[in-house]
Amino acid sequence: MFSLVKTTPAGRRGRVVTTHGDIETPFFMPVGTAGTMKGLTHGDILSLGAEILLCNTYHLFLQPGDTVIADAGGLHKFISWNKPMLTDSGGFQVFSLESLRKISDNGVEFRSHINGDRCFLGPRESIAVQWNLGADIIMCFDQCPPSTAARSEIIEAVDRTLLWAKECKREHEERKQTKASSGSSEASVAPLLFGIVQGGLERDLRKKCAEELIAMGFDGYAVGGLAVGETQEEMYAVLDDVCPLLPQDKLRYLMGVGVVEQLRACVQKGIDMFDCVLPMRIARHGKLLVSDGSEIRILASAYRDDHSIIDPDSPSDLSRIHRKSYLHHLFKANERYAETIACKQNLGVTLKAMQELRNGL
Repeated sequence: MFSLVKTTPAGRRGRVVTTHGDIETPFFMPVGTAGTMKGLTHGDILSLGAEILLCNTYHLFLQPGDTVIADAGGLHKFISWNKPMLTDSGGFQVFSLESLRKISDNGVEFRSHINGDRCFLGPRESIAVQWNLGADIIMCFDQCPPSTAARSEIIEAVDRTLLWAKECKREHEERKQTKASSGSSEASVAPLLFGIVQGGLERDLRKKCAEELIAMGFDGYAVGGLAVGETQEEMYAVLDDVCPLLPQDKLRYLMGVGVVEQLRACVQKGIDMFDCVLPMRIARHGKLLVSDGSEIRILASAYRDDHSIIDPDSPSDLSRIHRKSYLHHLFKANERYAETIACKQNLGVTLKAMQELRNGL
């Protein structure tokens, strides 16, 4: 359940109540694709102030399998994470397979990137998998074309996204009713279901998608298909069109955005929640976000002899004790500890920026 606490010119402040704890909005979700973040422990993530973890339906569906996780008591118990969790639908990953998948109105037939097995995900299958995983927030299965795709392709994606959203909600409601009639003490506990607004850079298609999803009625609304090839200005323009259409009393989720300056701008436009792999991805390649807003490429030769502390004001304890020269050495030596230090630094800076945004509202 989401409650909007206040709206200011700088953004919205609210609270999400879930079975696994409350989340203050706006917030950023670290991405634990297969139930973990590379190089970091759950304790590391929690120490940096993470309130929620995002895990990936596609990857967990393929390995170890959602039924294995359900038998373990759900994803929270399987990975020993006791705070809220969101699972995406798997749609983005399936559509990124390109030559390995075949799309129809029923769903997507594809080959596993792990072993080549034939697999199928559609709207009902995606919801079934996410219910097995047991996340607090789940997503509708959608078709996600590049924002720069041809209009004809985007029209097809919007129509299919809306068709699938109806199927997702139908499956979701059926499962809620079955659970309610089971007599279980947890019968009233069900995940929040979000619809996803597609439409590329086409204003009329975004409007159509948003309005039809709102008419169906979801617990929250995500804006998908951005940060996939368009300019920053184009992304902002889409949000300027879409956010005013979305209900004030529902969560708003911008998928796949995690650059700090973009987080600030998008919170001001009315977005409540974000996720992105970017802070971790660039960390693994030696690019560090620093507390003062600057960035450094620790692999540069200048850092071989730079014995200053990585970031004295860092949210990460590791960056407050280790030297730049040491981290440079670890990367050059291909030591895994380099990834841990860098990833904890970038995630910490991103989460701290979001906390400061939240506190300022």
